[in-house]
Amino acid sequence: MATGEGGLRERKKRETRFALSQAAIALCLERGWDAVSVEDIAAAANVSERTFRNYFAGKAEAIVATHVERGRRTAEALRERPADEPLWDALVEAVLAQFDVPADHAVPANYAEGLQDVLAQPAVQYEVFRAHSAAQDELTAAVADRTGTATGDLYPQVVAAVISTGLGTAMARWARNPTGSLPRLIRDVFDQIRDLPDPR
Repeated sequence: MATGEGGLRERKKRETRFALSQAAIALCLERGWDAVSVEDIAAAANVSERTFRNYFAGKAEAIVATHVERGRRTAEALRERPADEPLWDALVEAVLAQFDVPADHAVPANYAEGLQDVLAQPAVQYEVFRAHSAAQDELTAAVADRTGTATGDLYPQVVAAVISTGLGTAMARWARNPTGSLPRLIRDVFDQIRDLPDPR
């Protein structure tokens, strides 16, 4: 992990990216995709439009940056899990740590409709594809580090792909009806993957 002035600078940049991404998500869910400008997002995050442009090319990239950051944090969390913890347990806990929300957290009214509107945007879909790839690469490297394999080996790539697909399945299902607990749904998905029967 980076330390010193360079590490602090990188952490602040990540925090700014995340704040802008969260502002973009909140505004687009509240007002609708077409009713939110880059200027609106910058103002909500208390930065200038120029600062926004230093980080993102547009709204879509800003929105999906939360997923990119979540992927990085998942990989970091996996590296910090106890060395003697079974790999699958460590992976599940590393993922779930990124979705830790208060028990009394309530989903805003019209959240589902707003989310579907955002996810239907072609620009967002393209950025989601890129983010999935980046997150999977981060996780592949973390799995390789934990298992003593190389990032080019098949094993860490398959493990990261399974985790990515399971998480994507849970989030897609929740997005269609975001009324239950997302962390519980994610755990249910991973439990089912763990218990998949041998087809032979």
